[in-house]
Amino acid sequence: MTEVISGTSGTGATAALRFSDPERYARMLRHAHEDVIGGGNRAEIAVGIQESWRRSLALGISPDQHSPHHVREPAEVRALRREHPLSPAIPALTELLGDDSDGGRQLLIITDAAGEVLWRVGGRNALAQADSLEFTEGADWSESGIGTNAISEVLRTGSAGQLFSAEHLVRTHHDWACTAAPIRHPLTGELLGVLDVSGPLTTLTPDSLRMVRCAVRAAEEILGSRAAGARRTSAIAGPAAAGAGPTAAGRGEHGTQGGGSGVGHGPAGAIAGIELLGETPAVVHSDGRRAPLTLRRAEILVLLCSRQQGFSADELAYELYGETGTAANVRIEMHRLRAVLGSVITSNPYQLAGPVRAVVDANQVLAALRSGKAGEALARYRAPLLSRSTAEAVELLREELNAAVRTALLTDSSSTALSQWLASDMGAADTDAVAALERLVGADPQVAAFAARARRLDAALL
Repeated sequence: MTEVISGTSGTGATAALRFSDPERYARMLRHAHEDVIGGGNRAEIAVGIQESWRRSLALGISPDQHSPHHVREPAEVRALRREHPLSPAIPALTELLGDDSDGGRQLLIITDAAGEVLWRVGGRNALAQADSLEFTEGADWSESGIGTNAISEVLRTGSAGQLFSAEHLVRTHHDWACTAAPIRHPLTGELLGVLDVSGPLTTLTPDSLRMVRCAVRAAEEILGSRAAGARRTSAIAGPAAAGAGPTAAGRGEHGTQGGGSGVGHGPAGAIAGIELLGETPAVVHSDGRRAPLTLRRAEILVLLCSRQQGFSADELAYELYGETGTAANVRIEMHRLRAVLGSVITSNPYQLAGPVRAVVDANQVLAALRSGKAGEALARYRAPLLSRSTAEAVELLREELNAAVRTALLTDSSSTALSQWLASDMGAADTDAVAALERLVGADPQVAAFAARARRLDAALL
């Protein structure tokens, strides 16, 4: 009996079930699959998918067949991929989307422009499941090789997309959800291959397609940088060889004599500071340029600063996104963060290099407190830690920093420091600081103004 979702068949509301109730949506697609294979026409299956099924059937591919055509043996593939134009981007793609942990459920696949599988990254169980379908290096995952799947649809349409459960032609693929996107040469637009992430139905999320597209953009940026670098090298090779001038290596990384100063290097040069206090987080380079940070990337830096032993991708995902977070979310953001900071964040676990930690404004506040310099700490504490963040972990760290500065000032009992604290947004409602200042200076117009402000703020919070 065919399951019908009343009033939503073939609509976006029906498709939304793939995230909210994947098993129910899969059952509906399986019923539709049987009807279409039997000669019917079901709105749940897109017209383009149905046409692909018919082409695949005409090529002799059976819905009960799960054995793809094999272009070459895995050992031959390993030799081939060393020279493949996508090879420079594979480490970044692996870091962004690959999960080879024992509990990893998804498989990262990169094919060539014809759909032949060249790279696979996944945990033991994911790879074993793929092996059972012969989803292996050298296998042809094009439409003519195995029938309709996410990779073949990317090759057909030239666009990113997803296939869920029984949208695949072959029945043994109906337990899989796949998201794929084309990787193109950034200068010529030539199709170089397809990136695919496949896993059990419940691994598909509303963010899956966005993350795959982001990873493709990162790969294309890497390929573009290498292509541009090769052009520059080619352009200067002749003059340099003829003694026309110093090479790029002789001039230093940024074309100047010497190495410059600073604790780390990003795209704009040495990092002079990282601003995490206030509403506009940014990286400040030694040449004075500021690179703004998105709130999410600033939150990652706040967390990395809070723990010497660092974080795993899963730990960061939970701290930032809660139960819905995934390691892939974190890897995408980490790649973008490194584009700003350079290679000052290590992996496995993620840690911020010690010298860079020292130029983070929030860490400088803490360093002053540890040295017993309450006045210096207050001077550096210009605003709350990442004041726009609502991530619970960041809110707790914000409260801890505020409490540490406040405690140091009350202990210090300097009238100047207490006045500065009460004049700031962070200390404006601190009635204990008002009382401490009054004990030091007695009745005073400034103390009275601080007391009135604190009472007003207290009342506003009730």
